[in-house]
Amino acid sequence: MNESIPVIRDVDHGTARLLPDVDRERAWLLTVDGAPQSYVDLDAPEHLEFEYARRLAHVLDCAAEPGVPLDVLHLGGGALTLPRYTATTRPGSRQEVAEADRALLDLVTEHLPLPDGAGITVRAEDARARLEATAPASVDVVVADVFGGSRVPAHLTTVPYARAAARALRPDGIYTANLADAAPFTFLRSQLATFATVFPELALIAEPAVLRGRRFGNVVLVASRAPVDTDALIRRCAADAFPARVAHGDALTPFLKGARPVGDEDAVASPEPPDGAFGIG
Repeated sequence: MNESIPVIRDVDHGTARLLPDVDRERAWLLTVDGAPQSYVDLDAPEHLEFEYARRLAHVLDCAAEPGVPLDVLHLGGGALTLPRYTATTRPGSRQEVAEADRALLDLVTEHLPLPDGAGITVRAEDARARLEATAPASVDVVVADVFGGSRVPAHLTTVPYARAAARALRPDGIYTANLADAAPFTFLRSQLATFATVFPELALIAEPAVLRGRRFGNVVLVASRAPVDTDALIRRCAADAFPARVAHGDALTPFLKGARPVGDEDAVASPEPPDGAFGIG
């Protein structure tokens, strides 16, 4: 049983709390202003508690043969859950993390330090600025999990941003992002249209009830210029303890119909979640 004491600290964008998991000895939940941000088990970094994190991990798992190291750029850091996962499942990977909240990074690295030799470089930097500064064709996977509070910032939703992602990725590289929306999917549809301007291969991963518009929830976007092994992705998502549906090809036509790409001049943040959508008790 974890008998550690909660840590509460004001960070650059709110109040962060590190809450010990009473059932796992060295596991912690990170919240910012009450919204869950990350969950980390320091003894088992491959354990992913949040459903959306598991789906992003499925994309990473399908990006190359098992165990093959990857070059990964993580936009948004939180408690560095997915960088730790990748370092464990793909030893030798080179990973870079951009997290704009320097005080949050200081909190995480102080109380949940990365293991020596993890191959993870952490930068206190805006996600888009780091993406645009990344060397062309130098990254296998870009993982975007950036929320200002509970909303994806507007400057990470546009065609120039999508072009920057494509420029940073190798020709067969994959962009994947954690988004959130509900019917009528105005934001999600705009993101599909935006990334379709650059990436011919697109997919969405979500709980079936979310894709059917029955409730607000997380949706993982997958985008690539080369074909993605959607069969492998479908198998992993279906076999998960929290099964998810992978929508691709013709299944995306209803989402794309009438949707328009987003420019920097008309970008808006993702919708505010309804009360309690991501809260904790």
